[in-house]
Amino acid sequence: MPFTGFDVVILVLVVLVLLVLFMGIKTVGQGYNYTVERFGRYTRTLTPGLNLIIPFIDRIGAKMNMMEQVLDVPTQEVITRDNATVAVDAVAFYQVLNAAQAAYQVANLQVAILNLTMTNIRSVMGSMDLDELLSNRDAINDRLLHIVDEAANVWGLKVTRVEIKDINPPANLVESMARQMMAERNKRAQILEAEGLKQAQVLEAEGRREAAFRDAEARERAAEAEARATQVVSDAIANGDVQAINYFVAQKYTEALGKIASAGNSKIILMPFEASSLIGTLGGIGSIARDMFGNDGGSPAPRSPARPPLTRPPEQR
Repeated sequence: MPFTGFDVVILVLVVLVLLVLFMGIKTVGQGYNYTVERFGRYTRTLTPGLNLIIPFIDRIGAKMNMMEQVLDVPTQEVITRDNATVAVDAVAFYQVLNAAQAAYQVANLQVAILNLTMTNIRSVMGSMDLDELLSNRDAINDRLLHIVDEAANVWGLKVTRVEIKDINPPANLVESMARQMMAERNKRAQILEAEGLKQAQVLEAEGRREAAFRDAEARERAAEAEARATQVVSDAIANGDVQAINYFVAQKYTEALGKIASAGNSKIILMPFEASSLIGTLGGIGSIARDMFGNDGGSPAPRSPARPPLTRPPEQR
């Protein structure tokens, strides 16, 4: 059956309708947003899923990735405040929040973020000394994040992280830093050793002071005991008890004799007294003790009259 002109027109119309429908249906993938332009002007944003536009009037403008993206910042040289040159590289993470602003507020979005990050790295790190630069990397990251995110906010972006990956000083500067670190450690070791010696001397001095205090206290107590004993003897003498003074003198006499006999350099002792006198003295001490304390712990026994000591010529021992 041959096609007539009407059939051809119907077929053409069907094809045109299908083509128009195909051009008007737009599918947006997950994680993307499309901008719609009508006669070159932005009208709306297509979200993920099935969307319809007017063919030949509306068209897709920009396809924006709404997922978080990473941007590698290349290595660049930075001069610090103390005129040290270091090589720095970094990485930045950002996410598009407003597709229309990211598409129409700035041209070449990634280049803009890259240049903004590099400029602020030189600005922030150039205002710091080298030691501060190496020890405060977290503070540098926070400052860079705040500055870059605030500047990129008008582009519909959210800068989530800016991280300094590596800071490389020159080789000669690294060697100087190593020598400085070694000198600092030696200084700390010497300080600790001096502090330990000082503490030991302080403890030793405190020990000597405590020992001297204890010795003085012991001498004081011994002196008090001696004074008390002397006072007791003095009271006894004052009361007319001659036996007490005899006992006191005999005790001192015997102690002096013992010291003379125990001397290390004494090989021969000259006795300028009679041997019977010493025996009589010891007997007198025993008699005095019996008179004062009594026999078998009882009352004092009556004292027998003393005999005159025998006189003999002095002897040598």
